[in-house]
Order: sequence, then C-alpha cells, then structure tokens
Amino acid sequence: MFKKKRIALSVILIFLVVILSFFSFVSGRYVVPIMMYHSVNPEIDPVMKSLIVNPKTFERQMRFLRERGYNILPLESLAGLIRDNKKLPHKAVAVTFDDGYKDFYKYAFPSLKKYKIPATMFLIVDEVGRPDRLSWDEIKEMQVSGLITFGSHSMGAEPLINISSEDELKRQIFYSKKVLEGKLACPINMFSYPEGFLDKHIKELVIGAGYKLGVSTKTGYCYSAQDLFALKRVRISESSGNLLYLWAKVSGYHAFFKDNKKRCK
Repeated sequence: MFKKKRIALSVILIFLVVILSFFSFVSGRYVVPIMMYHSVNPEIDPVMKSLIVNPKTFERQMRFLRERGYNILPLESLAGLIRDNKKLPHKAVAVTFDDGYKDFYKYAFPSLKKYKIPATMFLIVDEVGRPDRLSWDEIKEMQVSGLITFGSHSMGAEPLINISSEDELKRQIFYSKKVLEGKLACPINMFSYPEGFLDKHIKELVIGAGYKLGVSTKTGYCYSAQDLFALKRVRISESSGNLLYLWAKVSGYHAFFKDNKKRCK
C-alpha cells in the first residue's frame, strides 16, 4: 500500500512539473495583442471574407473589450512602453486597421467613439479618395476627434518584398510618410508593411525614414516580440464574433499556437 502511494505521489509530482514547465515556456511566448482589422461592413464579399467584420460584430467586440476591463492603448503608446522596457498594464491591447476603407468612417468610427476606444489606421496613400476608400476630409475629421491616429501603409498595396528598385522602395516608405505629414500636419511615426511581409533591408529603410515602429503579421518567430519594427498583430475577422474565440485571440498567447517558424531574411 505504501509503495502504491509513493508511485501515485511520484506520478502527480511529475505531472505538476510538466504542467508548470509548459506554462513557464508559454509565458515566455506572450505577445501583447495588437488587433488588426480591415473592413467593417454589413455586406460580406466572399472574396474578402477573411478581411471583413460585420458592424454588429465589431460593436460587440468593442463592448467586450470595455466591459471585460482591457487596457486599450494607442499603438504608439504601447510601443513606447515596450521601447522603454516598462511593465505593460494588465490586459493591454491595441486596435489597428489597414488600407483605409470608407466603411471605417461609417461603421467602425461610431463604435470606437461610443466606447472611447483609440485606434490606428494605416493608409494606402495612393488609394485615399477612391470611391471605396476614405477621403482626406473624413480622415481629418477623425484625426481631430483625438481617437484615431494615422500611419503609412505605403504608397500602394504591392508587398515591398516584390519591389526590386531601391528608388521605388524609398518612394513607398519615405514619400508616403512625407505625403501624410503634409496632408495631416503632424508627424507620421507608424508604418504597416503591405501584406505583412518584410525583410532586413526593408526594415532598415523604415527605420531610416524616421518611423518609430512597424507592424506586420507574417514574422513568425523571426523577430523578437520586443522588436518595435516587426510588431506582430493578430487578424480579427467575422469568425471572432464568437467572443470566446476573440478572448483567445487577445489573450497574448495566440501567436504561440498559430505561428510557424519561417525562413528569416
């Protein structure tokens, strides 16, 4: 009997060691959740399904963040805490958008105002003013609200890793910053890599252009979670209308289960 108890105790201890080791390992994989949206629209285009969230779903998600006590920080403030190696607030999260769809002004902005949630919008500069994109007047109105901060998503939508011309790369990175600063009369400190792709040279150009941070989605484990010019984001789509799924995505450990090691350049 005594021997059986010793065996049982040993099994329990081994189990506890394994569990504690696992959580210790996972804790080292925490990545502060930076939510990435594109379009907020009641019409779900099958081609863009993974990029669209219904306005009712979006409002429910924003309400969830507020009611569950998340510390929703402007992206640049969040990056500042990481840069200064300061402790992040409990349940810190940031909200970002890419591309500059017009539906952001009609559907997302009202919910952000309702719940007083700051957000960052990364604009494709050459597409501003298109029928399906934000106008400069809409952009400036949202800027004045103090809730929405703007960054560059390049001049066009082509992934920078597909561009071989050094002059064109600099136009996409440097000139987009200059245009936005001229239009909005404020520093443009944030850059979003088109389609999330970057390499070492592109990252160096973004740093050289004077940005303070860069965000991506496809870095895998190639860059540290503290690398301000390769900040990871988590894509939010209509599937995250399930609030349990949304909770998992903003837990800070989603990347641990999702990322695969990629070839680092």
